[in-house]
Amino acid sequence: MSQPVTAVVVDYHADEALVECVRSLWANDVDQVVVVENGLPGSTSAYVDLDAVTLVEPGMNLGYGRGVNRGVAAGAKNPYLLISNPDLIVHDGAVAAMLAYLDAHPGVGVVGPTVERPDGSRYPSLRVFPNVWLAGAHALLAPWWPTNPATTRYRSPRPDGTVDWVSGACFMIRRSVFESVGGFDERYFMFAEDMALCWRVREAGWDVSAVPDAVVTHVEGLSRQRASRAMIVAHHQSALRFEWQTSRGWRRALAPVATAVLGARLAAMLARDSWSSRRRS
Repeated sequence: MSQPVTAVVVDYHADEALVECVRSLWANDVDQVVVVENGLPGSTSAYVDLDAVTLVEPGMNLGYGRGVNRGVAAGAKNPYLLISNPDLIVHDGAVAAMLAYLDAHPGVGVVGPTVERPDGSRYPSLRVFPNVWLAGAHALLAPWWPTNPATTRYRSPRPDGTVDWVSGACFMIRRSVFESVGGFDERYFMFAEDMALCWRVREAGWDVSAVPDAVVTHVEGLSRQRASRAMIVAHHQSALRFEWQTSRGWRRALAPVATAVLGARLAAMLARDSWSSRRRS
């Protein structure tokens, strides 16, 4: 029996990984699969069965959130949406587990699964919104000390297991909630669009939760490897946009400081990327 779920997958040259992703969705009895081609024209159609999926071909790279929005608008027909990266395998029963959780918790609008890497390690997909201390310390320390306390706290659920937001690599959302908040904010090209979406979902009165029994495997960064410098810039632009968009009161007065910190971090990251590129060449 098919699940009342439309899966929306935004592809950017994931190639064979996309094939495996779609297979895993069908194996989970998803009723409908919509694939958005963000890569070069024809890069997706060469790998998917056009009779089995709805293919959206915008002819350009829309970015992740805008791509999802176009996928939903292209004819998503079910009351639940599963948003997925193309380099992701949905384990058996994961879709049913997320769907059952939403059915049992009518106040929850978004749920995220447990995301694993190919080696079985846990990807930090369940997170909290960063306060001033977390945001600043994470921004300054993460590139050189990935396991620093601030980054670890930001990339973890609370001790009671609750979360503020879930990774856009894979999550399920009620279609009515997605549409009521206007979908993804299209000012975000890539990165932080998932955090911004969950922020707006929570502001609208819905909860965001995790379903540990739903498991997926994600091959991180398969698409972004094609344009590493552009992704570095996009990451910092999105982080800055989220800070200015969501800061209130006294924190708003510190937004210029956040701008300076992120600008310095961006310069350092680009310099490190250039140095690494020269070493590889």
